[in-house]
Amino acid sequence: MKKGIKQTHSTVSNIFFMLKLMFKVSPWLVIGEIFEQVMGALPSKLIAVIGLKYIIDEVQNGGEPKRIIFGIAAMLAVIVVCEIFTNVFYELFVHREREKMDLGIQSVFYEKAAKLDMSKYDDPGFYSDFILSIENTADNLRNVLDLVRGYVEQLISFVAVAAIMFSIDPACLAIVLISVILFIPLGKYTGSLQTERREAVTEKHRRGDYFARIFYLPDYAGEIRTSGIYPLLRKRFNESADDVIKTQKRYIRKLDGLFFIQEFSVQVIGFMLILSLYIGYQTIVTEKMSAGDFVATFNGAVQIGASVLYLTVYSLRNFTERSKMIEKCRNFLAVESKIIDGKHIAKNGKPETISVENVSFAYEGNDRDCINGISFEIKPGEKIALVGYNGAGKTTLTNLILRLYDVKDGSIKIGGRDIREETVMSHRARFAAVFQDFSLFGATVGENVAMTTEHDSDRVLEALKLAGFSKELPNGADTILLKEFDDDGLMLSGGEQQKLAIARVFYKQCPYIILDEPSANLDPVSEYELNKAISDGCEDRTVIFISHRLSTTRHADRIIMLENGRIVELGSHDELMKKDGKYAYMFRLQAEKYTV
Repeated sequence: MKKGIKQTHSTVSNIFFMLKLMFKVSPWLVIGEIFEQVMGALPSKLIAVIGLKYIIDEVQNGGEPKRIIFGIAAMLAVIVVCEIFTNVFYELFVHREREKMDLGIQSVFYEKAAKLDMSKYDDPGFYSDFILSIENTADNLRNVLDLVRGYVEQLISFVAVAAIMFSIDPACLAIVLISVILFIPLGKYTGSLQTERREAVTEKHRRGDYFARIFYLPDYAGEIRTSGIYPLLRKRFNESADDVIKTQKRYIRKLDGLFFIQEFSVQVIGFMLILSLYIGYQTIVTEKMSAGDFVATFNGAVQIGASVLYLTVYSLRNFTERSKMIEKCRNFLAVESKIIDGKHIAKNGKPETISVENVSFAYEGNDRDCINGISFEIKPGEKIALVGYNGAGKTTLTNLILRLYDVKDGSIKIGGRDIREETVMSHRARFAAVFQDFSLFGATVGENVAMTTEHDSDRVLEALKLAGFSKELPNGADTILLKEFDDDGLMLSGGEQQKLAIARVFYKQCPYIILDEPSANLDPVSEYELNKAISDGCEDRTVIFISHRLSTTRHADRIIMLENGRIVELGSHDELMKKDGKYAYMFRLQAEKYTV
């Protein structure tokens, strides 16, 4: 576990960075919240100092009752007006604008996440910070804005009350400032410790959240109920929960001690003892202070003490903690993609020759190449099958063709042009791909097939038919899938989900198709119908598919067998069977299951 965060920007820089993001989304909320904070707090603080001084001095000096009543009424009126303003401001503006700001800032992070290179998901350190940034975006917004508006209010309060207090007795101001400033380093250290605690607990919580999800996700429901795994999962969950508690205790003991030292020293010794003795002496012994001055000075000292504590100890602690969280968000947003656009816009017309030329590739952090100097060509309209044992490099190769990763050495060309010369979007737009770990979304069937809000319902239903999807759809292409947003959402079996995913390649009009284990969840009849549909419906398109079920591969024009990132055999099914090599061995091994 990382014990610290390398911060490359100053705390002030990070706070202003987050404020700038918020200001872009809702400038009036930022300005309004700061103004509301000042209006809500400053008048009452001034009343506690100069208002009470005025009333007490009037009473002590035998002032007219009308003046006293008018003074009290004026103070009450100011407090009531400020309270009304605060309530109206929150009810009519803040709640709506905060939602708008949360959504606006989150959309910035989600847009960035959608453009991240796939390689970033292979970096555990970056992925952990990425999750922390996404999960804490709204929290950072609220905390930063609360801290800033509190800081501005306390700064204005400090200046106003300090000026009044200085005019009465500068020594009181000095006592308060000295009492607080002595403990600024302690506040900064406490803030760093709080950040360290938060990171440690977040890491522990992530483990516990994993086991917690297992208990309610439908993917695991069957196995939990039909196996003996529950006690083990429960044990692991309890261990992770205990780990969180132990981590919290380890930090809380230390933090509680630091808070006690800070509060006791400043509040009790500085204010309650030293300051009280001084202003009592000035009032009773030297008689340099009136009763009104005594109240104004003591209340002012408390107000200034609170302001200085906020502006120094409290702010340093909290701004430092928040800054380190913002640093993660800032670094996440600053990540530059290694998959950069070329200058050419790829054609999305008829298929052209795909040339893989001496391609090598290794995932970040791995010294060993998982693709080793592969070369081959795919002719326009050809149906190619990639086969091999797990880890042979099949999916990695298709990811390189899709340019989800860039090759380390060599090149991949389409129509004679290196795919790195094309814009990323235009290159990927000419492919329809269904991955082994495909996903369905809480949206309509049409949106799930077309993968966009705008779609042709007739084409959607035709694509589903080609994919062998036969389940009745109550509202046709407008039928809602899943129950995430609709209690009446349609639930599909594993095979039905796969057929719907396959329908995406029939719907999308593009020259190249990539299918990763397209028949993994299909029964033999559905598998046969899918193979026929691909042959009939994709006759004029290039198809690359990965399959472990070699009954599918016999329909391919050519088969490429990979082993340890290299091509070990290449040819049609009949050619490879005659060769009697590794492919033939695998095919016969699978065939025995059906013939024995």
